[in-house]
Amino acid sequence: MAQDSADWNSDDDLDLQIDNYQSSPPSSPPAAVPSSDELFATLVDMGFSPENIARAIDEYGPNADTVVIIDAISKYTVTCEASSSKSKTIDHFLAMGFEEEKVIKAIHEHGEDNIEEIANALISSAAEVSPKIKEEEDIEWSESDDEKYANFLSSDDEKVSDSSSENGNQLRSLMNMGFSELEASLAIERCGTGEDVSIADLADFICAAQIAREFDEFHADPEEQKPNVKKRRIEPRREPRSSAADDEPLRLPNPMIGFGVPNEPGLITQRSLPAMARMPPFFYYENVALAPKGVWDTISSHLYDVPPEFVDSKYICAAARKRGYVHNLPISGRYQVQPPPKYTISEAFPLTKKWWPEWDKRTKLNCILTVNASAQLTNRIRLALEPYGGEPPESKKKYVIEQCKKWNLVWVGKNKAAPLEPDEMETLLGFPKNHTRGGGMSRTERLKSLGNSFQVDTVAYHLSVLKPLFPYGINVLSLFTGIGGGEVALHRLQIPMKTVVSVEISAVNRNILKDFWEQTNQKGTLIEFADVQDLSNEKIVELMKQFGGFDLVIGGSPCNNLAGGNRVSRSGLEGDQSCLFYEYCRILDVVRETTKTMRRS
Repeated sequence: MAQDSADWNSDDDLDLQIDNYQSSPPSSPPAAVPSSDELFATLVDMGFSPENIARAIDEYGPNADTVVIIDAISKYTVTCEASSSKSKTIDHFLAMGFEEEKVIKAIHEHGEDNIEEIANALISSAAEVSPKIKEEEDIEWSESDDEKYANFLSSDDEKVSDSSSENGNQLRSLMNMGFSELEASLAIERCGTGEDVSIADLADFICAAQIAREFDEFHADPEEQKPNVKKRRIEPRREPRSSAADDEPLRLPNPMIGFGVPNEPGLITQRSLPAMARMPPFFYYENVALAPKGVWDTISSHLYDVPPEFVDSKYICAAARKRGYVHNLPISGRYQVQPPPKYTISEAFPLTKKWWPEWDKRTKLNCILTVNASAQLTNRIRLALEPYGGEPPESKKKYVIEQCKKWNLVWVGKNKAAPLEPDEMETLLGFPKNHTRGGGMSRTERLKSLGNSFQVDTVAYHLSVLKPLFPYGINVLSLFTGIGGGEVALHRLQIPMKTVVSVEISAVNRNILKDFWEQTNQKGTLIEFADVQDLSNEKIVELMKQFGGFDLVIGGSPCNNLAGGNRVSRSGLEGDQSCLFYEYCRILDVVRETTKTMRRS
């Protein structure tokens, strides 16, 4: 996805709860019902306990629909897992510093899914105890750091009084969770107090701000950060679907594997598309999974009511990338592009094995960001570990692991953690070596472009169904092309690209795609446009008549106003950048209507 303003491409929120899209299971059953033994083995591989699997199969029978079995297991899990060490809810609140006994009690009282009620109960309990202020031993702040952090958090004109007792309770609760008094008080000042602002919201804000303050570009005035995009009022084509359950949060599927991934196949092999979505051409739209409430419901309603397929690329490669995909592609017959990506950190970067400490248990990296850790941070990590010849104390390990996870640091020497280089990111994301290197492109530009790109192996897995349908080549309309993730996926699948009309605002990214086109000796035609808002309806019709129509419309509009790390302008699809989603819809509508006209003539 292309974007031109300060980037917030981080979707690793504090939990996996997403208030965005209300979906229902597909109406079509799987193509075949697995045997009892096959079903049992598959569910064990998916992480369900053997006891709950056996209980569900015994209750509903070995020939019951798989979805029924999974629903039953989920119900058992909600009722019994609260007392188990495997409970993610327990782990979540233990990590926040609450006592295990109180967490389990709150879960029993409010139910494991009522995260906010559990948090409020624990906070109320914590407020009755005199808090112990934790000293910041791990990170040394300079006065300039404090000033920058304060400037960042108070850059908005909106101020809220902090004189209430609730403010004091929130402050103490955040400090009990390990945040400094400065961080807690500034977060409360920025976000406000009251019922609409939970402790989880404040903690989420602090984590996002910790990332942001590492970069000077994020300390600028918000007015200076606004992208240079032409203002345009875009009228939605349809109102989003309404539902009585719109206020209910939807938990992202766990595992987040959509209809299945190569290493952990899902159970869904068929789906029933809405009638409007069955008409040609194929379309494929991508954006961040952890978007604000209602976003995915709106996206789906504007893309012919097709439910999104949520996939985390950590199930395909060594890096997480939580994304939603709305498409009308077939889902049977998918296959993995070759050679397959490396599945773990040690496989992707074998030279790190020598220096990887035993107490760092990571096997996967988090989402690739548009920015990198500073030299000051990696130096603080080195200084924190050097005094200890053997294994460092728990407090130091905790600090180092938190920073390594946040910034995707890998071990390159004794006590030396380092951020990924752009060429290493290319490998993780499935791009060819040196794809973004050279041509006057700076390291910062490479990081930004890679952080906003597709994970090629994931996209190629979805697009693989097109190969038998277009053996002689495909015509593609590529919107918000970025560095050409869709085109690289088609090339790796050996699907000939007869024509690619690419629309990308960044001149740097356009040059990357052009270089890729020439270096891979593509035989087709590449036409590049800069701005989707300049691609008029008449121009689309002209292009379609020139090339015989488009077989695939692919793209992912900017995620600036959707991504979980953005606490400045996370305004959803009405934001200056993310509203360009409606341009994708406009263009897709024109292509589909023109296709119908061309087929009739």
